[in-house]
Amino acid sequence: MSFVHNQPEYSVSEIAGHVKRMVEDTFGYVRVRGELSKVGVNSASGHAYITMKDDKAVLDAVCWKGTMAKLAHKPEAGMEVIATGRLTTYPGASKYQLIIEALEPAGVGALMAMLEKRKKELAAEGLFDPARKKPIPFLPETIGIITSPTGAVIRDMLHRISERFPRHVLLWPVPVQGQGAAEKIAAAIEGFNAISVGDAQRPDVIIVARGGGSIEDLWAFNEEIVVRAAANSTIPLISAVGHETDTTLIDYASDKRAPTPTGAAEFAVPVREELLTRMEQLHAAKTGAMRKFIAFLAERVEGLSRGLPRPQQLVAGMEQQLDGLSERLAVALPRSLQLRHEKLERLAAGLSPRLLNEMLLRQQQRVQHLGAMLESLNVLGVLKRGFALVKDASGKVVQSAAMMPSEGTLSVQFHDGERVVMAGNVAPVSSPKPRSKKTAAPQPSLFDD
Repeated sequence: MSFVHNQPEYSVSEIAGHVKRMVEDTFGYVRVRGELSKVGVNSASGHAYITMKDDKAVLDAVCWKGTMAKLAHKPEAGMEVIATGRLTTYPGASKYQLIIEALEPAGVGALMAMLEKRKKELAAEGLFDPARKKPIPFLPETIGIITSPTGAVIRDMLHRISERFPRHVLLWPVPVQGQGAAEKIAAAIEGFNAISVGDAQRPDVIIVARGGGSIEDLWAFNEEIVVRAAANSTIPLISAVGHETDTTLIDYASDKRAPTPTGAAEFAVPVREELLTRMEQLHAAKTGAMRKFIAFLAERVEGLSRGLPRPQQLVAGMEQQLDGLSERLAVALPRSLQLRHEKLERLAAGLSPRLLNEMLLRQQQRVQHLGAMLESLNVLGVLKRGFALVKDASGKVVQSAAMMPSEGTLSVQFHDGERVVMAGNVAPVSSPKPRSKKTAAPQPSLFDD
């Protein structure tokens, strides 16, 4: 094999430079369609190193940090995209690569596939679990709204809230589509949650809203950063993105999904007039129920009272019973004494006359003493000795000076009748000095032998 020694010699760098210029001059800016098989971001530099492929070849690509920050759709493995950029070489590794300056999903189908993949991954983490969802307060004091400050959405929501039940509204303005929208929406959700509990500016409920649009227009609400912010919100959150047929991933992470922004306003507050009407109905029902219950109790008390005797009848019966017992006692005591006397006579028949006389004398003395005691216990007997029985207007016996009423009437009973005096005419007098106490002689029992 022969070699031509008169051919020019090139250094490695010269060859690399010629190839670089040839590639860049030939292709310049290109649009490349393919599937992202590998995506890696350098944590230090922020540059993304990507591998694109189709069914026959692979192509390395680089997306610089500044370009990455501007991408509306972040590159993910498995995503079918159209990358726009410059084809160049990398002499240090003897390879060619694409410097990406723009990246977009390859049609709606690619977006839907990526959306479904992301949905499954986030669902597997439990971010869409119904057990995580918080109840929406019935009547919040403050409502936080995250949406664009311009356009019909915010005007319609404010009008509907004012129309139904006026509440304090805080607007956190954000872009709702385009570059950086997802980051600002997530920051707004986190910002409302960062307000201290108890602060008047802290919302009781958050509404994230925007009007309808294409899947590309609504894509910010499918970004993972927004979904995680919604799922981690400690404040109940209502999502109201697009029209009723539009569904984004924030809808699965929110505590409640509204079909439209105005629908979210209706979920947030009740209708004041309907609430007042309902309160009036409940008040009327409560009043009616109380009246029925009171009538029921009155009827029951009346029925129970018919079965009870009158108080006068109860007192009259006891008074009659007391009179009967008093009469029986007056008869029983002399009879008992008579029986005792007869017993003594029978016993005396077997005794000597002298002893019998002595026993009879003692028994006679004892009987006389008992008779005197009986006479002293008789109220009329006491009254005959100059005493009187004093009763107040209710018939209660006045037993001491302290019980004497200062007004009203008093009944004074003597042995031969009663007199009524005014309590105010009875003046107190000094009490006599107490006499020295004497030891009372023991009283014989009525039934001692």
